[in-house]
Amino acid sequence: MNTTEIFLIAMAIIFTVPYLIWRLGRTEYYAPLVVVQIVTGILLGPGVLGRAFPEYYSFVFTPTVVQSLNGIAWWAVMLFVMIAGIELDLRKTWQHRRESGITAALALGTPLLFGCAAAALLLGFDGWIGPKALTWQFVVGVGMACAVTALPILILLMEKLAVLRQPIGQRILRYASLDDIAIWGVLALILMDWERIGRQGAFLAAFAAAAWLFHRLMTRLSEGDRWYAALIWLAVVSFGADWSGLHFMVGAFLAGASMEADWFNQEQMDRLRHHVLLIVMPVFFLSTGLRTNWNVGGTAVFVAAGLLLAVSVAGKQIGVRIAGRILGWRPGEAGIIAWLLQTKALIMIIFVNILLDKQIITSETFTALLLMAVLSTMLTVPMVSPKLERL
Repeated sequence: MNTTEIFLIAMAIIFTVPYLIWRLGRTEYYAPLVVVQIVTGILLGPGVLGRAFPEYYSFVFTPTVVQSLNGIAWWAVMLFVMIAGIELDLRKTWQHRRESGITAALALGTPLLFGCAAAALLLGFDGWIGPKALTWQFVVGVGMACAVTALPILILLMEKLAVLRQPIGQRILRYASLDDIAIWGVLALILMDWERIGRQGAFLAAFAAAAWLFHRLMTRLSEGDRWYAALIWLAVVSFGADWSGLHFMVGAFLAGASMEADWFNQEQMDRLRHHVLLIVMPVFFLSTGLRTNWNVGGTAVFVAAGLLLAVSVAGKQIGVRIAGRILGWRPGEAGIIAWLLQTKALIMIIFVNILLDKQIITSETFTALLLMAVLSTMLTVPMVSPKLERL
């Protein structure tokens, strides 16, 4: 078979297998389709399918096919991160800045500290820290991965639980928005290349000036033209960030965050997010699964994933409950908010993909963090549903 035919076989597998598992297994309650796609990506990777059927795996996922899939995955995740940046609403957060600031700081800071402690523990064993990582980069990177909240997936789950438009849902969005900014800020700090600091400073200065000009341009365009301009802006800013030594995904977030949600029709934005998840993000999930590795030992990877899940959940629960006591929340609210902010999935997976690209973590650490993200997200709906009924 030629490369095109093998590529199409891979695409058929990517879309068929997770859909059948999701639909026939009726996993929606604890594992929405997006989570099943992530799990399927892991199963189709070298650690599971590649080990069980090496000849089949090497036939379908040739280097040329994988490179083609990676190109689609890069663009898919750039679009997804851009949408997340556009949907940040800091105006309402500012109106409730005391409550939002206290909650967001504790909801992010406590699991960050717990995660840093777990990372420091992993440093005592071989195979976890990447070859190009400084110790602090590894510790802070893993710690932040334990603290991440996936804003886009959080929105999907709150829609499913029918709380998105309720007061508690809007509060959670404010907390998650602040944490989202902190996540990308910490990532930029981790990726800061002090040997290329001049180039990175030049990029940030150019971005600030270009964003001001872009803002003036967008206010004068029709809505239809704004969509095209947004895609051009996404490609240009992402290129600038990657050229400067920051990751192109940092540029994608900056491109989205520098745009106003009011420039676009909200219904169309929701539809775009849905279509990106439906049409191209499954390719990203597969390309993520292809990067998993169990060479340290399957048991060790699962133990590490369990440790990271424990510190992530404990940190989020403790931090949010402290915030609830300070702010005088109703009984039961803190548990609901903590579990919803525990949602990780996509943003965390994007985050650790970048750490792996920069060789700050190894593929074994990446696999453990990926398992932690999946399990964490699968726990959300089963844990929150009964709490919501009692509240």
